[in-house]
Amino acid sequence: MTAFSERVYACVRRIPKGCIINYGGVAALVGEPRAARGVGYALSHLPIDTDVPWWRVVNRRGAISTSRVTGVAQRQRALLEYEGVEFNDEGEASWERFGWNPHG
Repeated sequence: MTAFSERVYACVRRIPKGCIINYGGVAALVGEPRAARGVGYALSHLPIDTDVPWWRVVNRRGAISTSRVTGVAQRQRALLEYEGVEFNDEGEASWERFGWNPHG
């Protein structure tokens, strides 16, 4: 595991239940504002039994990014909905209601 991945995981662990952040937001918080794809890569390589709440990280529209792994997008949405996150007809969550701002 790389130092970057470890910083990503530590950041994602801080996201409260029922909140979302985008890949670029995580990248900025770990000091690598242009590394949104790296965040996605790090999260996609987590083990199944992880304690990192990867499902709270969505794309910049507040939507779930398409996964190449069957069922992952549906699982992510189900986990978010279980925490109270709601999606509109376009599959997007409201940043105003559910977006996480670690700075208050």
